Amino acid sequence: MKCVKKFFLQFIIISFLCFGTVPASPLSGNMTQKETVYVPAYSSIYHSDLKWKFNLSITLSIHNIDLKNKIIIESIDYYNTAGKLIYNYIKSDKIILNPLETYNLGIKETDDRGGIGANFIIKWYSQSKANRPIIETIMIGTKGQQGISFTSRGVAIND
Repeated sequence: MKCVKKFFLQFIIISFLCFGTVPASPLSGNMTQKETVYVPAYSSIYHSDLKWKFNLSITLSIHNIDLKNKIIIESIDYYNTAGKLIYNYIKSDKIILNPLETYNLGIKETDDRGGIGANFIIKWYSQSKANRPIIETIMIGTKGQQGISFTSRGVAIND
């Protein structure tokens, strides 16, 4: 019973640290017509004595937060910890997101090719200036009675 109480206390503290202090997105609020965004992702993380890995599933979400303009996603590239391209998710047809539409893709918990330092590079544009989309990853994993979840937000980069 003591272990269960300790686990829940740790869970509450971790939840507060991960979700209670999330700042506003640096990408929201500004208008632009084109951008490249880096989004951290984690297909696994170290735990315990740093010898063990905890596999995580990843959901990439791209939210078009513009009320009037469509945005076009021209590339979604997934890289591993070493910076090697794992997969290009857009082969031919671009993804068009209508106002307030969201695009999601998932990577299974068993797919640990990305490793601890995985990331996505997303390129998007609009026909006219639009609000920057909110682009984030949500990682979650469970094993027995232990579970972990957290998010990462994208950051605009120069290419």
